[in-house]
Amino acid sequence: MHTKKQKLIRRLKIIEGQVRGLQNMIDKDIYCIDVITQTSAVKQGLSNIEDLLLEGHLGHCLVNQIQKGQTAKATEEILKVYKLKRK
Repeated sequence: MHTKKQKLIRRLKIIEGQVRGLQNMIDKDIYCIDVITQTSAVKQGLSNIEDLLLEGHLGHCLVNQIQKGQTAKATEEILKVYKLKRK
């Protein structure tokens, strides 16, 4: 888990830098398409982080809930995550 946590933090720091770059681009009136390209990269980066977190949650937390007989709770969480990802 420690390696995954480091990987997530590293990716978040990259996104943080990209967002600061976006602020700078807006401040300098950079060409709109270039800004949109950068916002797209930020969205993709966040989506990748969500995917890693979801993979860990499904592979660990939900499996533990099912093994403990908490199937209703596990099902509820799966549906919640599914709805969040559809937005």
